[in-house]
Amino acid sequence: MEPGQEPAAGMACAGGAEPCGDSCGDERPAWGNKMQYLLSCIGFAVGLGNIWRFPYLCQTYGGGAFLIPYLIALVLEGIPVFYIELAIGQRLRRGSIGVWTAISPYLGGVGLGCLTVSFLVSLYYNTVLTWVLWYLLNSFQYPLPWSSCPLDLNRTGLEAECQASGPVSYFWYRQTLNITADISDNGSIQWPLLACLAASWAVVYLCVIRGIESTGKAIYFTALFPYLVLTIFLIRGLTLPGAVKGLIYLFTPDVQILQNPRVWLDAATQIFFSLSLAFGGHIAFASYNPPGNNCEKDAVTIALVNSMTSLYASIAVFSVLGFKAANDHGRCLDRNILHLINAFDFPEQSISRDDYAAVLMNLNTTQPERVARLPLEVCHLDDFLDKSASGTGLAFIVFTEAILHMPGAPGWAVLFFGMLFTLGLSSMFGNMESIITPLLDMGVMSRSVPKEVLTGLVCLLCFLSAICFMFQSGNYWLEVFDNYAAPLNLIILAFFEVVGVTYVYGMCRFSDDIACMTGRQPGLYWRLTWKVVSPLLLLTIFVAYIAVLAWTPLSYRAWNTQYARFPSRQEKSYPGWVQAMCVLLCFLPSLWVPAVALVQRLAKRRPKQDAWQDSLWGLSPPEILNLAPAIAATRDPKYHTQTWPFLRPLLSASLGGSHVQWLKDNPDHKRVLGALSSPMTRGPTSPGGANQQLKSQGLRGERAET
Repeated sequence: MEPGQEPAAGMACAGGAEPCGDSCGDERPAWGNKMQYLLSCIGFAVGLGNIWRFPYLCQTYGGGAFLIPYLIALVLEGIPVFYIELAIGQRLRRGSIGVWTAISPYLGGVGLGCLTVSFLVSLYYNTVLTWVLWYLLNSFQYPLPWSSCPLDLNRTGLEAECQASGPVSYFWYRQTLNITADISDNGSIQWPLLACLAASWAVVYLCVIRGIESTGKAIYFTALFPYLVLTIFLIRGLTLPGAVKGLIYLFTPDVQILQNPRVWLDAATQIFFSLSLAFGGHIAFASYNPPGNNCEKDAVTIALVNSMTSLYASIAVFSVLGFKAANDHGRCLDRNILHLINAFDFPEQSISRDDYAAVLMNLNTTQPERVARLPLEVCHLDDFLDKSASGTGLAFIVFTEAILHMPGAPGWAVLFFGMLFTLGLSSMFGNMESIITPLLDMGVMSRSVPKEVLTGLVCLLCFLSAICFMFQSGNYWLEVFDNYAAPLNLIILAFFEVVGVTYVYGMCRFSDDIACMTGRQPGLYWRLTWKVVSPLLLLTIFVAYIAVLAWTPLSYRAWNTQYARFPSRQEKSYPGWVQAMCVLLCFLPSLWVPAVALVQRLAKRRPKQDAWQDSLWGLSPPEILNLAPAIAATRDPKYHTQTWPFLRPLLSASLGGSHVQWLKDNPDHKRVLGALSSPMTRGPTSPGGANQQLKSQGLRGERAET
């Protein structure tokens, strides 16, 4: 490595006073500008959950009171862990697998776990984008296809299922999903959805085809367009009747609900998943930064933008949902008024909505028997405001129905589903980077194979794996993956990330790295949260989450037209084999951590002649290059058969760039070692000198026999 370049990966600047170099010898790609990086991180963090989960949690858990545990979790858990990911990725300039293997071979399973979680999440996340694309394509027509019920097969009346459930629910469950009544009944493939799935993965591939070079350009639109649409919805929503009531209902604090432990657990997990921690995407994004980038400022900025976006989206969403609730409340009153007019022979339009309560009270006083016989509904505005939902229920049913009542409904539908698609697409950029960057760093394919080929193979594998969600039972399986594949695994992996950096890599060493990148040592807040608060909080969340899973029955809600209480969904228990899959998904990615640690432990018990290989673990590429002449000079008889075959792939996997190609072009290792013995890397020429150089490098292996 030339003087003035970045210090060796994992080696802190002495005392933190020396600034980081501007480049790394591996010729790693770089962001076109700082805005591309920030928008990519924001796009990865700000996803569908900000639109359809955070508003629901606010409404469910006491409105404004929910912000108290949310902000506490953000300060003590979210931002500190986020900062670690950005800093360690930028410092070591590798993907998730390379970062954690460089810190310690025993932590290599953390990187593999992150890759596995990202793969599983990508499967069902892009399936949601498939449904969004289907709705987007169906929005270019008037009237909207979910605005009325279709005719039955005899064309003599309306579909009975649609009349019972409503046109919006019917379009979602029957015309889109064509869902079965049981998860064990897979049904057939829904070919229109399969075509949309192929289109969604094609769009993802075209955007990530050249890594950050292509996503860095697409992110300008995919990250900024949702904010434009949210602003349009907010302005329009605030002008609709009932919008203010919806916002008051959303943010009216109920402090008593904070006594419920589940509120704190959901707040902690929401900030955790909202920032996309432990996926490996932020590590990959940060690895393309220049070494001197101020990652501390980035971590705080991105985390605050993410949280403010959640609040902004909540206001926009609930202004529209308040309008829907007021509209439904008004129609409920109209039905009751019609019953009163018909029963008591009042003149048409003699009872207004404002007068209904007074008229009903008077009739209850004068003619209670006749009133009791009427099929009057209970019409309270709060009851309609309570009917909001989260997830697909909010996007494809509640909000979709609200759009129907807005003038120019097709235009609003196009804007809404276009916003959801771009939101999900920018998050998919991070998910795919979490997979592709570690694979490139590992050298799973020859460097002569274009990156586009590897990206295409990954997208093709994801597409084929996601076909299982295109069956009629696909929605049930997506809920299984959504509930069990990511949450617990991300908590476990984040815990190992914090512990790995703080206690394995070392707080002093990491602080020096921070000083090398930002120009100052991390303050007391950072050191305290990294060493104590965040690990304890993550451990507490893990225990609480296990308790919740243990006490929550493994069940799902089925759409069954034969159910006595239809259109309510029927609660069913998962079959035994599905329950086994739920448990497997809960721990499958995390099992990489003990598995890799066990393999490394067994590898450490190799015979004594492999001491050279033990000595090389954990060294940076320049250290290995400096050490190569010393290894050759020992005249170890095992060198030709064991040490060099180990040394060369280690160099190829960790160094990259021109050095790797140079090694490949020089298959004769003796000539390579001769070239390495230049003045820059000249080492000792005697066995004793070689062992002395080993000691000076601080190697962990035993002294090799000469």
